[in-house]
Parts: sequence; C-alpha cells; structure tokens
Amino acid sequence: METRPYRSWVEISLAQIAQNFRSVQSAVGPQVEVMPVVKADAYRHGAAEVSRVLAAQGASWLAVSNVDEGVALRQAGIQTRILVMADFLPWSRQAMLEHDLTPVLPSLDDIRALDAMGKPANYHLKIDSGMGRLGTRATAAEIYETIRSTKSARLEGLMTHFASVTNFNTRQTEDQEQQFFQICDYLREAGAVAKYIHLASTGAIAHPRIATWRSMVRPGISIYGYVSPARGKAPPQILEVKPALTWKASVLTVKDVPAGALIGYGGMFRASEPMRIAVLAVGYADGLPHRLSNRGRVIAAGQLLPILGAVSMDLTTIDASLCPQLKPGDAVTLLGAEGEATIDAQQIARQAGTISYSVLCGISSRVKRIYI
Repeated sequence: METRPYRSWVEISLAQIAQNFRSVQSAVGPQVEVMPVVKADAYRHGAAEVSRVLAAQGASWLAVSNVDEGVALRQAGIQTRILVMADFLPWSRQAMLEHDLTPVLPSLDDIRALDAMGKPANYHLKIDSGMGRLGTRATAAEIYETIRSTKSARLEGLMTHFASVTNFNTRQTEDQEQQFFQICDYLREAGAVAKYIHLASTGAIAHPRIATWRSMVRPGISIYGYVSPARGKAPPQILEVKPALTWKASVLTVKDVPAGALIGYGGMFRASEPMRIAVLAVGYADGLPHRLSNRGRVIAAGQLLPILGAVSMDLTTIDASLCPQLKPGDAVTLLGAEGEATIDAQQIARQAGTISYSVLCGISSRVKRIYI
C-alpha cells in the first residue's frame, strides 16, 4: 500500500487542471474568452500553483473574491488580468489600484468612489438581475448617467450572476437574462459600450445556455473537475471534465474490538460482532464533514470501507475487517479512486447533506498539498 510521511494530504494533478481548462475553451469556442475562477485558494487546490498553470495555458484573465487574494497572486508572480468580484471596501481600494487589480463594482456609489480616487481605472459593473445579492438595481438610464458623468473610472465590463442556472424547471435564469440584456442593450445604444459581457459560470457552459456566453465566461468548479447535475429538461451536457484532486490520510492504528464495543464520541456505533477497526489521522478540523459520522465511506486497498461512529476533530474510525493487511502508515483514500472504487466530492456532498463546492473548499490548510 502507498505511504507518505503526512497525516493527511491532497494530491493535485496540474495536468488535469490544464486539460479541464482546455475542455472549457473547446466547449465555448475561440470567440469567447475564458476567465477561470481561482477564489478561495482555487477551491483549495492552491491558487498560485493553479494560476501559473492556467496562465501558461493561455488564460488572460483570472477571477478572485477579494483584494487579498489578488495581491497574493501578484506577489506569486501572476501577471494576467485579475478581476476582484466581491470586494470594494474602502480600506481595500488603494491596494486594488496599486496591484493593478480590476474591481467589480456593485453600485453606482462605488463607480463614483472609484472615480473620485483620480487614477484612471477600469471596472466591471455588476447588475443584480435577480440573484438578490451584490449588484445594482438602478435603472438603465441611471446607470448610463453615472457612467457618463465619470472621468477616471472607465466601464470595461458588465456582468451578472445566475441564481438557478442548472434548474431547468424554473424560468428564473431566462428572466435574469432578459433583465440583464435589456440594460446592456440600452447602454450600448446610448454609447456606453462594455468590452466584456459575462454571465455564464460552469452550469451555463456545461448545460449549454449559449445565449449567455457572450464575450466571456467564468468557469469555476469545472476547472477543478466537477459539473453540477441539471434538473428538469436540460440540453445534453457538452462539457467533460475530471477531478484534479485526490485526498488521502494515514492509518494511525489498527486493532481488534469485541462485540458490544462502542466507537467514538457518544457511542454512536456499537459493534454487533468482533471486528477490526482502523483509526485515521483526519477529522473535521481537516475538512472531513462531521455529517459523515456513521454514514460515510473511504477506500482502502481498492475496497470501500464504512466510517464507524463520529468523525471527530482529528481522528476518524473505519471498519477494517475486510482489509486485514491494513497497517499503521498505510494510505487510505477519502476522495479519489483506487481500482474500481471511487469517491468524488459530489458523493461526499450527498452523504453529508451539502454541496460539492463546500466539500472541496472545506479541506483545511493543515492538509498537505502535493502537486503532481
């Protein structure tokens, strides 16, 4: 069995990241710019490492959530355009300009604030077309008057964000499209032309809502190998990607317990017969969801083995009765594949009552990252 000198670690295939990016490019075609989202440390895959690969593959834009993430990429030597999607707080604005980051502005007041800084700066304006979070709800005429009245702040992009893009049982996405495009059309006809129009994330690319692709798309989780399933009568999925991350943990100890033995906090599991258990060096502090207690599984020696009892902060117990060769130091797969056995983030999410994004982003910083 594989061993590594770590308690818990993830192995990240940079080649798979590159292939997933190329798959998105192929899906949308050469006329559409692809801006990968590398926020939240590239969904815990490592923002600097992933960004270098994407830049080498030809990505000219990357998207982050906040200024700190953008500055970290600049300090790592990333020279692409960087869009900051959710941070125009007063104390972050100077650093935004100093590090040549492009802000997404969610209100007309923010356009005026950027303009008042006096330095020529591009921005992308976010329209709240129905998500009900960030974005202006001003009329097209009000938006135009603000754009027209500013001198230093320069409109470069218009964007919105879909709330239910993979749900084809509702017309919310179509309603958002209509609202957004009405504003875009008004501004264009009035002379406020944005170079970049972007709405589509992974869901609108994979389950093709082609009208939303426009000049740029913003793939997030597909870069890391996942596409959320569609609901309702969706068009056939056109985007094929594969997970780039495998998560493993070391076995700390293996031992036999008698029938009736209670395992873990609260005695959540009682052995119905004598059995062999293994204790893994991973817990919810590492990002393994607590809700996998007594219901999740791991892979050892190509076999799916159940989690027994509660997932605790640093430790997790599994049933090793079917894997007698398991010993301390051996690697067990939490997320990934061994032989015919596979566990991916979507499977974990279903068992834990969450979403695949949360599973990936929940892998904590104390889990070692290894790039292959």
